Order: sequence, then C-alpha cells, then structure tokens
Amino acid sequence: MKVIGLMSGTSLDGIDAALLEVRGDEGPAGSPAADPAATLLAYRSEAYPAERREALRALIENGLATLEDVSRLNVRLGTWMAEAALGVCEAAGTDPADVAAIGAHGQTVWHDPPAAGRRGSTLQLGDAATLAERTGIPVVSDFRSRDMAAGGQGAPLVPWADRILFTAPDRARALQNLGGMGNVTWLPAGGARAPDACLAFDTGPGVALLDAAAELATAGALRFDAEGALALRGAVDEPLLRRLMVHPFLAETPPRSTGRESFGRPFLLEIVGDREPGRPEAWVDLIATLTAFTARAIGDAYRRWVLPRGVDEVFLTGGGAHNPALRRAIESELAPLPVRPGNTLDFDPDAREAGAFALLAWAHLGALPANVPEATGASGPRVLGSLTPGAERRG
Repeated sequence: MKVIGLMSGTSLDGIDAALLEVRGDEGPAGSPAADPAATLLAYRSEAYPAERREALRALIENGLATLEDVSRLNVRLGTWMAEAALGVCEAAGTDPADVAAIGAHGQTVWHDPPAAGRRGSTLQLGDAATLAERTGIPVVSDFRSRDMAAGGQGAPLVPWADRILFTAPDRARALQNLGGMGNVTWLPAGGARAPDACLAFDTGPGVALLDAAAELATAGALRFDAEGALALRGAVDEPLLRRLMVHPFLAETPPRSTGRESFGRPFLLEIVGDREPGRPEAWVDLIATLTAFTARAIGDAYRRWVLPRGVDEVFLTGGGAHNPALRRAIESELAPLPVRPGNTLDFDPDAREAGAFALLAWAHLGALPANVPEATGASGPRVLGSLTPGAERRG
C-alpha cells in the first residue's frame, strides 16, 4: 500500500511530503498487522514563500486574526498541501491513483493542552476536502482531536511510527527532534510492548525562538541562525539563562506538550530588552543564550525522565539538527552520552514526521489505534483521524 504523509510544523518553514510503501501481514478480521515494514519512496520539502509564511505566523502569533482570515487560510493550506502531495508523487514517478491515502497533519494554529481537570483543545488548518478534490486521493486528517477527546495531550503522535521505523534490536535510543518545538521519543531495545515501552514528550523550545531572534536581529535578512553563526559569536548571559529555566512548562511532568503559544515571538519580545532590530551585533549574546536555553531544557528533561530508563545513543532530527551551535550545546548537556546525526539512521530523518503521518493514515485505514497513551495521557488507545473520500474512480 502506498501512502503519503504531509506535515507543516511549528517552524513554519514549509510542507514536508513523504511517500511510503507499507507492507504488513493481515491481523485479526483481515485488518493490517500492527508491525508493518515501511519503505520511503520519495521525500520533498516545499518551502513556504515569504507571503505564505507570514500569513501563517500572523494568524498564530499576533492574536488579531478574524474568522474570515482563519476560513480563507484553511482553504489555501488545503491547496498548498495538494501541491506538495502531487509533487512527491511526481518525484517518485507514482500515479496519484495508486496512492491509498494521504495523512495530512495540517498546520497547528492553536494547541491548548489539558490542565487542572480541564480537557484540552487543538486546531490544525488545511482543508481536507480541498486536498482530496485536488488530488483525487482519500485524506485522513485531524489526527490530534480524538486523543484529546480521550483526555490526552493530542501530542506527541509520532512515537507509534517511531517504534516501527527506528527501533534498534540491541540498543535503547532517544530521538530528539528539533523543529519549532523540541520533543523526544525514547525507544527501548527491541521495541518491547510494555507500559514503559515508549516515552515521548515535548522538551520545550526547538528552533522557534532562534529563528525569530535571527529574523529580528537581521531585519528579516535571515530566517534562521544559519550554521549557528550568530550564536557562536555571542556569549551566554547566565543570569538570563537561569531566569528562562524557571519557565513553568519545564517543571511539568510528562505527558506534556507545548507550542508557539508558550515559546513563540511574544515570549521572545518579553526578553529582547532595548536591542534594535537590524543590528546583529546587539543580538548575538541573546541568541547564544537562547541556544543554551534550548539545550539546557533538553538536558534537564533527559536527566529527569529519559536517562533513568537507560539510553545508549541519541539521534538529532529536524531543522535544528543542522545548527552546529545548538548541536554542540546539546552534546555538552548530554555528555558522555553519544549524540549522533539523524542521517546515520536507516530512514531519512528529515522525512521522519511526514513519514509518521503516512503511517498514521495507514493505521486509520486498518482501524488500528495509533496513539501511545503513555505518551499523550489519553485514557486508552484510539484510532486517530477522520477520513475524507477521494475522487470516484471509474473505468
């Protein structure tokens, strides 16, 4: 079965599209087995032009969006996702009619985890009907809502797929994603099925703060701290780092999740002081400190909840894995634990999240629960997503 996964993450840099071929024996009542084998046939990342990226950021961060803005952007995202899906089919030489489903995560514009007995809520944009109409392919979307309806965080949702794609037979692994937010999946050796067989949660900020600071520092000339150059020129402000580390999210016990609502541009603007946009030399110490903050939050989370379970190696994935300053800071926090680049894995790490939503779509078609309650806090396993039929096939 061929399935596509689409992901637009909190870094707001574009749409990732992965085309997988999934093979699995039949399980009970003809349903797919819970442990398929997946092969990556093609992966593409469609970068957002500045106009699209700014439209998304304005909707998420400035709090001034109208219902008209939300409605229009929902349809536009459906169109952009269709472009990405058809593009990855073309890259693989695959007829869209041969694709069983698209797993479309969409773009999270609001994520409010449960707290103090109150259930959470979440909203991802990207009109599934537009995507299905433009591609002719059935679409599975809205993956997070069912987990949240069952009392969960609705995140992270990749651990079920991580176990399939990345489990090692003889080593316990931690996969540290560095997208807009940071998150970790801990996988025991062999992927044993047990209540503690998987641990996953958000560690705190990933690159969202670094990207926003780089843009402000250079008056928009840079969208991110390329090669960590700005951070490497600066010195860490230890008093500020200590203040940042008392953020209430970092004290929460997993299951936990976060987003730009906590670690976005509004948070950054609270700490920029009198630094003037467009003067990078005034920002390098702050960017160095934010880089250290991201790494320290990861190190703190590992020392509390990951290292006690036993870890043999850590792999860095996501856009932040390409930032040498951030990578070195994480290596220092986790030493002497080996920290390896994600490209040494057997599956392209840049395709990890899009590939996960392809597998989640596959699971939906087979009526397989694909959340991990131990990671999300849901009251039990649930089949995730809602199905929008594709074009009627004739002939």
